[in-house]
Amino acid sequence: MNSRIPSGLEDLLHRPIVGVLATVAPDGTPDQSPMRFTWDGAHLRMSHTIPRRKFTSLQANPNYSFVITDPEAPARVLETRGWLVTVEGDQDGKFYAELAERYGDTGGGPPDDIDDRVVLILDTTRFVAK
Repeated sequence: MNSRIPSGLEDLLHRPIVGVLATVAPDGTPDQSPMRFTWDGAHLRMSHTIPRRKFTSLQANPNYSFVITDPEAPARVLETRGWLVTVEGDQDGKFYAELAERYGDTGGGPPDDIDDRVVLILDTTRFVAK
């Protein structure tokens, strides 16, 4: 198990790159979704809503894999693995707005599903250079 970020790939965690979050759905099938994120040095944070499949998948099985590919050099790929630590409410849309700003989204305020909006906090226990 490699609990350290592979040399030369840490920038991928700090840049506004859309990664792919993979989980296992309650019926056992794989589920992948593109996700925007932030990295605080120990956890990935992502915005999501309670009724959606990704949320229910993580509730049933908290394990995940997240793959980040450098859009400027596609051979540079970092995978993080771990589990869902906790979920925080984001009913005011503050975290959603932070993500939008990080990714240069000037499309306005949060979507209509703001009452169900949450922050997924994912612990990262393993890093894999691909």
